[in-house]
Amino acid sequence: MNLDELKREAAAQAVAMVEPGMRLGLGTGSTAKHFVDLLAARMKRETLGIIGVPTSEATRIQAASLGIPLTTLDETPELDLTIDGADEIDAKLRLIKGGGGAHLREKIVAMASKKMIVIADETKLVEILGKFPLPLEVVPFGLAATRLAITRAIEASGCRGELTIRKRATGEVWLTDSGNVILDAALGTIPAPEDLAERLDSVTALVEHGLFIGIAKTAILATSSGIKTMSV
Repeated sequence: MNLDELKREAAAQAVAMVEPGMRLGLGTGSTAKHFVDLLAARMKRETLGIIGVPTSEATRIQAASLGIPLTTLDETPELDLTIDGADEIDAKLRLIKGGGGAHLREKIVAMASKKMIVIADETKLVEILGKFPLPLEVVPFGLAATRLAITRAIEASGCRGELTIRKRATGEVWLTDSGNVILDAALGTIPAPEDLAERLDSVTALVEHGLFIGIAKTAILATSSGIKTMSV
């Protein structure tokens, strides 16, 4: 199977874990998109009675078009399960997320859930986080000062790397669903993810970083030799 087929296989395994009546967090990205598609297909075969909270406008539009009942965290502040993808996963189920620019809402939804399951293909499993640039959602006001504070936090954690403002293919600055900008930190390796996360948490205008630590409890990885499940 190619990578897209592996992603779909991981998503199918997660759909099978959805129980009737669940309040679901619906992730963002290519693998999560498969999950939403397959969940909608299952709902046509079964009466599930589920309701979902999308983690992005893209996911909201997709889910609504497929007839999945939606709610918000204001209406439904506690969720049973969030299914989402990841850009990197290590053996402790520490993640880098945000390649799709939705990690702020993804983290809010995941933290409102009793459990988070990550779905991905085997290429996302790494020994050390950091090869994928770490997304940092920041307030546009005072950007130069925020970049300096972020750089100092990164260096204090033993990392170094260029910070780049994310742009779209058109050259326009990428704005998140919340109207913020994203700085991508090309760090190469992150030897101490917990330490870096704590230091980044102290930067005032940094709304959210893409390190998800202690949040995911299970990962479903589709590999060329079958499904691999990891739990912590």
